[in-house]
Amino acid sequence: MADYTTVRTGLGARAAQIDEGLRAHMNKVYALMSVGMLLTGAVAWAVGTTDALMLLLRAPTGGMTILGWVVMFLPLIMVFAFGAAINRLSAAGAQLFFYVYAAVMGLSLAWIFQAFTGMSIAQTFLVTAIAFAGLSLYGYTTKKDLSAFGTFLMMGVIGLIVASIVNIFLASSALMFAISVLGVLIFAGLTAYDTQNIKNTYVQHAMSMDQEWLEKSAIMGALQIYLDFINLFMFLLQFMGQREE
Repeated sequence: MADYTTVRTGLGARAAQIDEGLRAHMNKVYALMSVGMLLTGAVAWAVGTTDALMLLLRAPTGGMTILGWVVMFLPLIMVFAFGAAINRLSAAGAQLFFYVYAAVMGLSLAWIFQAFTGMSIAQTFLVTAIAFAGLSLYGYTTKKDLSAFGTFLMMGVIGLIVASIVNIFLASSALMFAISVLGVLIFAGLTAYDTQNIKNTYVQHAMSMDQEWLEKSAIMGALQIYLDFINLFMFLLQFMGQREE
């Protein structure tokens, strides 16, 4: 009986240690994501409200400059490069890459401060933050396994990317509306899915206590939910944003 009690006590202590580590891990994920969001917002606002800087990205006629096209597609290229290089980067290098990525994303989003009113941007951001918090909380607390939705949601993301690129040339308002509706639904689902996946991944690897892996895992998790937030915000902005006159 004594041995059984000792084993149970040890397992309980280990479970409590994992729970404590999970809370710290998730706090770090959200903290990194928040810093990235602040950096993106600051860069977007600084560039988007400065006409001289915007002229580097967009010509006076409204079309994009060569630099503007580079800035538009650079975040997509960087996120694939980050996924490929994460195992070769140190934790510090991965974190620096994430912050550089957040700044570049800010450049690519600077145009919204000239296209939409500041009030509608702020309102959309607030709605996005509330929705994101609820969806992420659901993903963290639900007992339902969301992994079955992962493949479906990622296929949806690929479809959105292709459709968005096509619509750059078509400029179809009907297609843009359909993309925005699907985008809100897909990234709402991804917010819950990614949160649960970050949690489950930590629990599955917590026994190893590899500090380098834990730090890089937190950065990758922060990138995932950062992208969920950004995309959810941008698609909602298509519905809630009030155009500048």
